Order: sequence, then structure tokens, then C-alpha cells
Amino acid sequence: MEKPTVDIIIPVYKPDHTLCLLLQKLQEQTFVVHQIILVNTEERLWEEYLQTESVRKCLEKMTIPLEIFHVSKEGFDHGGTRNLAVGKSQASYFICMTQDALPQDKFLVERLLAPFREQDVAAVYARQQAREDCSPIEAYTRSFNYPDRDRIKSKEDIPALGIKTFFCSNVCAAYRRDIFRELEGFPAHTIFNEDMIYAGHAVLAGYRIGYAAEAVVLHSHDYSAQQQYRRNFDLAVSQVQHPEVFRGIPSESEGIRMVKNTARHLVKIKRPWLLVPLIWQSGWKYLGYRAGRKYQSMSRKAILKRTMNPAYWRGLWEREAS
Repeated sequence: MEKPTVDIIIPVYKPDHTLCLLLQKLQEQTFVVHQIILVNTEERLWEEYLQTESVRKCLEKMTIPLEIFHVSKEGFDHGGTRNLAVGKSQASYFICMTQDALPQDKFLVERLLAPFREQDVAAVYARQQAREDCSPIEAYTRSFNYPDRDRIKSKEDIPALGIKTFFCSNVCAAYRRDIFRELEGFPAHTIFNEDMIYAGHAVLAGYRIGYAAEAVVLHSHDYSAQQQYRRNFDLAVSQVQHPEVFRGIPSESEGIRMVKNTARHLVKIKRPWLLVPLIWQSGWKYLGYRAGRKYQSMSRKAILKRTMNPAYWRGLWEREAS
């Protein structure tokens, strides 16, 4: 049997030293990657990045073929741009990553591919562990969303898992190319959440989504309350725009469960004063989500005040006007 090939797709915007570190770690993998495809937003920013000598040396040392293409900020789309990158790949599997996710060890690719032994597995996502410098709240959130046990989810899990059945993250996730083509890829012109929308389509079509707990990347964010609001606004918009996946599957209950568990954890580790920022941030998340659910009744000005992705809306309104 012919060994499968794997390409890695990484959207890039305003890269820093972390991208070079990621590329180096991908070269050390036990499973040798066929090529790495970088989708850079704004060519001038990439040219600025190349002015640093350490970056040039990093790229010169690459033994894995590296393909770089550029899109404008207005032309970037979470789903459509990744689809464009997939079109530049001929590999039997591809892995979507973000530029700030670092493999914990050299077994990431190998372990991500393992669940594909089951022919009906459409995608497999990695475990995300928080960086050492992140807050205890963010660290617990990662452990809540990314437990230490493998799982393969199917349509039969919806009654028990609800929206978690569709959970998948392009921070680091592998996809079987033939199923991806059959399902027509990620949704084009999506504001956010293209990974879960695709996973939802796959599950509802009878395929399964894998979670590989031993395939680990280091990745976390300490968002401000305002950033949490905007992110959850966009999340809700994506759900409203894809009722074929999310209708009748509320996500609020899962959010409430996470807040309660986080609060118990903070008390357990004897940091009860962190309950104040937890409640503050959770409140803003909820308000952002509720606002996003009602975006269709808002003015354009009100939407732009709330979104994390104003370029998406300008592109949407331009397409509607043409």
C-alpha cells in the first residue's frame, strides 16, 4: 500500500519569530511532510518579514518544499482562502494550522494521521495546551475543551454531546482530501468557524470527526473582555448563517458548564479572586454571542462596532451590491 502524503497549510498575517520556530518543528516530525503552503495576507508585510536576517536563514535551511502565495486583506476569507490553498495541494491528507501553534514534539503529524485508519473519519483535530505564560483561566479553558482522552464523534453522539459533536479547530486539524472534495470543502465567504461548519456537514453526512489527545500543540490567547465580545459576536453570526448545521443545537449550555467548572477549578487551586475576571469575561462573551444572534436586525455601523472581522462585512456588502 502506498504511503499517504501530507501537506500543511498555514495562513500567515504579520508573522513574527514564532513562525520560524513552527517551520523548524515541522521539519523535525517523524512523518515527513510533502510540502508546506503559506497563505500570506498582504505581500508587503511578508517582504518586511524577510528583511530580518534570522528569518532569511530560517527559510534557507528549510528542506521541506515551501510554497508561498499572497492575498489581500480584503480578499482573505477564513473558508475560501483555505480552500484556495487546498487547491494547490495534491496530497492525500492536509493539515491546517495557525502561525502561533507550536508542535509539542516530533510526533504531531504521525499521531494526527492515526485515526484515519478508520475510513469514515473525515477530520482529526489536535489537543491544544496552554503556553506557560497564559492566565489560569485560559489554561483551564484549554483543558476543558481539549481533554486527555482520544475520541471519535459521530451523528449518534449529538444527543449526548450537542454542539461539541461538531467541535474541530483549524489551529491544528488534519483532513482526508477525498472526503473534503466530496463535501465541497470549507464554506466560502464565512466570517469565522469554518472548521466547525465543515465538521458539522461531515457528521450530518454520516462521517466522523476524530480527536487525537496525544497530538499536542502549544496554543493559547489571553483575550481582553472586548476581544471576547467581538469573537463571540462573530461566532454567533457564523451559526446563524449556517442553520443547516446549528439549528436546534444551542451552545449556551456548554458555555455555562465551562464557566461553572472553571469557577470550581479556581477555588480548588486557591485563587478565588480570579472569579471576578472570570465572571466579567464570561459576561462579555455571553453579550457578544447574544448580539451576534441578532445581527440581521442591526445597522451596518452597529455590526462594524461589534465584529472582529470588519473586512469580512465590507466584502459581503460589496458582493451584495454588485
